[in-house]
Amino acid sequence: MSDNKPEEKIVDVDKVYSQSEDFFEKNKKQITLVGGVLVAILGIFLAYKNLYQKPRIEEAKELMWKAEYYFEIDSLDKAIQGDGTNFGFEYIASEYSGTPSGNLAHYYLGISYLKKSQFEMAIDHLKAADLDDKIVGAIAKGGIGDAYVELGVFDKALDYYSKAISHSDNSFSAPLYLMKKATLLEEMGQFDKALKAYEQIKSKYPESAEAQDIDKYIARASSFAG
Repeated sequence: MSDNKPEEKIVDVDKVYSQSEDFFEKNKKQITLVGGVLVAILGIFLAYKNLYQKPRIEEAKELMWKAEYYFEIDSLDKAIQGDGTNFGFEYIASEYSGTPSGNLAHYYLGISYLKKSQFEMAIDHLKAADLDDKIVGAIAKGGIGDAYVELGVFDKALDYYSKAISHSDNSFSAPLYLMKKATLLEEMGQFDKALKAYEQIKSKYPESAEAQDIDKYIARASSFAG
């Protein structure tokens, strides 16, 4: 049997280096231009982040406290529009769009308009709220569901209650919106689906407030279910 070893390839380092030099010399202008553009883009991004974005985030935070105070004491018009000295959520949501406080302002506006029975406005602002906090995000989606119930758009209400439940699986908001979903399903005559929602509250969230009298809801839905 013959020993056929593959031929070793020897890389000529000097040749490769020389070729690289030649390539750079031939394309020096383009390479320098591309490098300059990348540096410029990076510089613009850092300037935007440090000189524009960060100060806006801090400004928005400082503006929120008074509007939040008015919201807490149920002075909703001042929370929304401001008091003549301090800005309200409308201004913050508009002028500081894309900041965490701007998004939170949309949430507060949505809940405020929900309380004022301005349901279309509530839906618009709650949909605009891009929230990091999972529970607050779930409440925003549940609020949209509540607004659609008031508008008589039950299919969309059920959809947003489902979104609220899946958005944050916790023992506070999830059973709350399961209960709202089940109650609405009963009103729509969908007792089988309502029964499943009630049973889910009992099995998955037994310590929740909604679970305390859940057996009577299960019994009622069972009596009508097919």
